[in-house]
Amino acid sequence: MTAEIVVDTDPMTAFRVFTDEFDQWWGRGPIDAYDSCRLVERRIEGGVGGRLVEDYGDEELVTGTITIWEPGAHLAWTTRNDVTIEVSFEAHASGTRVCVTGTVPEGVDGRAQLSMLRMTPQWFPRYLDRRTRGVSHPDYGRLHLALRSATPATTARWLADVFQLEPTTDIPDYEGDPDCTWIEFRLGNSFIVLWGGGGQVGTDSPFVYVNDLDAHLKHAEAGGALIISRITQHGFRSYTAADCEGRHWVFAQSGPCIGR
Repeated sequence: MTAEIVVDTDPMTAFRVFTDEFDQWWGRGPIDAYDSCRLVERRIEGGVGGRLVEDYGDEELVTGTITIWEPGAHLAWTTRNDVTIEVSFEAHASGTRVCVTGTVPEGVDGRAQLSMLRMTPQWFPRYLDRRTRGVSHPDYGRLHLALRSATPATTARWLADVFQLEPTTDIPDYEGDPDCTWIEFRLGNSFIVLWGGGGQVGTDSPFVYVNDLDAHLKHAEAGGALIISRITQHGFRSYTAADCEGRHWVFAQSGPCIGR
């Protein structure tokens, strides 16, 4: 599988930003790391034999090992389950053509690793544009909003067009795209996210980061809150509880780089 974009900078700069500033251009939201509440930083270590790392402070998760390192031209790594990701940087009339290719061995589930193909065209050019303009995204704060929607793509497009909210990725052209069940808008250090899979007006949820999720759940239970779903993890650890009027709240574990 291959994804291709053209960015408005030269190949060497594109390569250096891709590698040296990986922690800044790759998503830092709740679902963008294997364990977002513990993430300190992610990095690409230079040279053949270097590693792609999610650093959790007390341990490191190695997500890939560099096999090709040609600054300004070519980069490749092999993941833990033998998926190969290659990134080429080629001069183009408008700047640099960046081509990301993923090769998945037969019988291997490479969906997580192929997120590099899906998200590089979304996040990398947006970051380069913010970098050129001197604009940065602050780390995520405490309070956010989760909107459950039966038509997330249509609703997201309306929010972007009418309310001028800024999506972090392209909005899908159609409903039901399996890769777009989480459509996110940034507002300073907060997000508004549309969750697909159905929903009704009135089931929208405040999304709140807390210091100690387990203690928070225990306290909520003791206070009589109805626990809708206990602690689960999909990038972020969270549980859902209803307040005294039946409104659902999502509580998630904060971490070094999120929910501060």
